[in-house]
Amino acid sequence: MSLPLIGILRGVTPTDVVEIADAVLAAGITQIEVPLNSPEPLDSIRLLVDAFGERAVIGAGTVLTTAQVRDVHAAGGRLIVSPNCRPAVIEETHRLGMASWPGIVTPSEAFDALDAGATGLKLFPAVQVGLEGMKAVRAVLPKGTLLYAVGGVGVDNFAEWRTAGVDGAGLGSALYKPGQSAAQVGQQAQALVDAWQAARQ
Repeated sequence: MSLPLIGILRGVTPTDVVEIADAVLAAGITQIEVPLNSPEPLDSIRLLVDAFGERAVIGAGTVLTTAQVRDVHAAGGRLIVSPNCRPAVIEETHRLGMASWPGIVTPSEAFDALDAGATGLKLFPAVQVGLEGMKAVRAVLPKGTLLYAVGGVGVDNFAEWRTAGVDGAGLGSALYKPGQSAAQVGQQAQALVDAWQAARQ
């Protein structure tokens, strides 16, 4: 079973993306997003789909429009992650058979996202909402709703977030920063995976 972790490769370039992603996959993280504010993100997504499409879910982050959803789909992506909740973006993602992870903070956003067909919810920024805020949102969500924490979640606090009720996490700067080597990213990925598994309830 794949881990409920999404690797966020913000700022990665097409030149480096395959080697970096290979290190992330080797640690056991099999969902990878290339944010669309990265250099030539669609080229990176195409390269990742060609290299790893059979064993990983590849897609884009920072997806804000329905046109971007279609662009990612055309590049072979199967994962759409957004920092916000736009029902039209979620509906287009759902229509194209892709996984949809919109960003939410409030119960209103959460229910709008679920009504539009979201696969799961991205609590973002988790560090701003905090554990108590997350628990308040979690308490009103329908049973079985997947809630991933993104932003300020990592090795030092996975246990707290898992105990409080999150199902997974998106891993950004703790996993990858532009300019880091594949070896360094691999070490960071393994540390994150180990910490997530150690925090198992």
